[in-house]
Amino acid sequence: MMLLTERDRELIARAQEAIRLNYDEKTQRHTVGAALRCKSGEIYVGVNVYSLHGACAEQVAIGAAVTHGERDFETIVAVRGRRGEEIIPPCGNCRQILRDYMPDCDVILSTDEGNFKVRASDLLPFSHQMED
Repeated sequence: MMLLTERDRELIARAQEAIRLNYDEKTQRHTVGAALRCKSGEIYVGVNVYSLHGACAEQVAIGAAVTHGERDFETIVAVRGRRGEEIIPPCGNCRQILRDYMPDCDVILSTDEGNFKVRASDLLPFSHQMED
């Protein structure tokens, strides 16, 4: 596990801003915000799109980055709550997507000892691997 930097705290703040601006109290369709920093320095945000088969906030942020031509990713974080007060880990599906798209990307997590970063590939040992 790696300690967070000031840039990581900025990334968390961007994820918190994304959900603060889009939190949907009435239907609960948008309750998670994510922010992804690319190696270019650009940050892309997303919120979850809840439906029968919705998309997680991390997936929306990854899609926005890829749409803008980004392919090299540095760090990602997801937060939950009206103000994004809780850092949450990626779900199983997101762990597989992170493994496929960005195994060397750092993922910010909250633990009993505080907030840390881990490599995306460490979140899903023995995972299915896409063919190149």
